[in-house]
Amino acid sequence: MNTTPVSPVSAPTPLNVAVILGSNRTGRFGPVIADWFLGRAARHPGIGTDLVDVAEADLPTALSFSPGPEEASRLEAVSTRLAAADAFVVITPEYNHSFPAPLKNLIDWHREEWQAKPVAFVSYGGVSGGLRAVEQLRQVFAEQHTVTVRDTVSFHNAGALFDDEGRHRDPADADAAAKTMLDQLVWWGTALRDARNLRPYGG
Repeated sequence: MNTTPVSPVSAPTPLNVAVILGSNRTGRFGPVIADWFLGRAARHPGIGTDLVDVAEADLPTALSFSPGPEEASRLEAVSTRLAAADAFVVITPEYNHSFPAPLKNLIDWHREEWQAKPVAFVSYGGVSGGLRAVEQLRQVFAEQHTVTVRDTVSFHNAGALFDDEGRHRDPADADAAAKTMLDQLVWWGTALRDARNLRPYGG
């Protein structure tokens, strides 16, 4: 009889997912969506989250601008958090058929931090549910050498879907969509993290 002990299989290390809240407008609805999503993400065993809010990041808007000490400190703090992430979830509204300028600013200030990592999207808006913003973001993130996850979570006429306490009025479909998206993100995030550890990305 073979009595060689079998080594236990260790559980994979949870992915560090940076959840990026992409709007900084006064009275924005984004925090309601972010709180809802973070609640769903907390149920998923494969991830841990770090909320990066563009309103709190307050990055310089001129990319050619040489940041002063205060701006450089804010930029370094955000850059460190993005670099530590294994994957990203971008929460975006749709403004004029596109996504917010502060979100583009955050993307453009960075490059290596995005590379060879997956990005998923949660969008909200009116009739379109923010999907036009997501389609444009896919093109932008392709330039940053990311992999965008196919399935999204979108909220059409978002303001009517949540009560005054920020609870979704009919959560079953949205919860299922979030789980599908997170399952895909974990697959891509784990595969790409393993690949980066094996061979640094040279893009």
